[in-house]
Amino acid sequence: MKQMITHILCATDLSKHSAYTMCHAANLAAVTGAKLHLVHAVQPMSDETRIALQLYMQTTGSSETADKARHAHLKTVMAERQREFWAHVSEEDRDIQNQVASIELVDGHPAEVILRRATELECDLIVLGAHEHGFSHTFLGTVAKRVLRRSTIPTLVVPYRDTAPSA
Repeated sequence: MKQMITHILCATDLSKHSAYTMCHAANLAAVTGAKLHLVHAVQPMSDETRIALQLYMQTTGSSETADKARHAHLKTVMAERQREFWAHVSEEDRDIQNQVASIELVDGHPAEVILRRATELECDLIVLGAHEHGFSHTFLGTVAKRVLRRSTIPTLVVPYRDTAPSA
């Protein structure tokens, strides 16, 4: 019996490389007819950062204000990355954009967010990118390793690529 892919979760770190990962996820969505869910995990501010904000800004709501500003900035970056990506997709392939079911910024540690949202959205496949590292590191980032270890569904890790995709 064939397993159908109906929902794909594409995790993005909002880097320039994320367009290459998105290209693979969009191509898979086009081939399978699956809905595409894009998610970016917003890492929580460390306690040290919160304390520093309170010390230097001397206001009680400084960390909340910083969180809101951070979210607003990330929404802008995510929208920009989407515009850049779809602008490079050929006219004949732009219908894939209709398969994008959700674009989310979710608070939490990246691996946890990816795995939780994949379960909540009933995804059949996770697509995420590897990171560039020096010779002393493996090609996989910590997030990819954690997701691969704990995922109960197929997970595609797109290798790091220095050049932009030709969609």
